[in-house]
Order: sequence, then C-alpha cells, then structure tokens
Amino acid sequence: MRAEDNGKIAQELWGNKMKYVIVRTYSAGVFAGELEQKNGKEVTLINARRLWYWKGAASLSQLAMEGTSNPNECKFPCEVNRVELLEVIEILDVTEKAKENIKSVPIWKA
Repeated sequence: MRAEDNGKIAQELWGNKMKYVIVRTYSAGVFAGELEQKNGKEVTLINARRLWYWKGAASLSQLAMEGTSNPNECKFPCEVNRVELLEVIEILDVTEKAKENIKSVPIWKA
C-alpha cells in the first residue's frame, strides 16, 4: 500500500481532520502529531513534535487530556513534516484543548 493510500484511509476514518495523538516509543522518546498510519508497532505521524521535556503535567495521560500548565518550561522542538516511529508502546488520544496547548508551546532551541 502506498503512503498516499494510507492518508486517504485515515481521512475516511476521521474525516478531513486526522486524529491528534501522543505516541511513546521504546527508545525514540515521545511524539505528538497527527496519526497518518498504524501498522503493528509502527506508526507514522505528520506535523509531529518530539516532547523532549515537559513540566506542568504529572504524566503523558494528563498531558493528553489537559496539556501543560507550564508551556514556557517545556522543551518541544519544531514540528517535522513526517516521522515513522518503530517500537511504539503507547498511543494516547489527545483532546482538542490539549492539542492547542501542545501546539502553543514555544519552539525549544538549544
């Protein structure tokens, strides 16, 4: 199946708006983005940010439901267009409130 087909399938499932999720992997860390494809333990996200460090949420579950109460103290680099993640161990649906909060965290630069 081609990548374009996967995007079409995702659109059929969630309409024109792809599902925004937080994904935790075995060794690559945590990412937030739009779920383009899931195949076993492999996930493809688009418009994804690595959630390198967060403050203001006790867990990923709270981050997915409420976002962070300290966005200026989080370390979320810029979005990437697309990332393929292997060895996914957790996928959390993100509320609209938390999505807007995560997207509003300033881009962290070293």
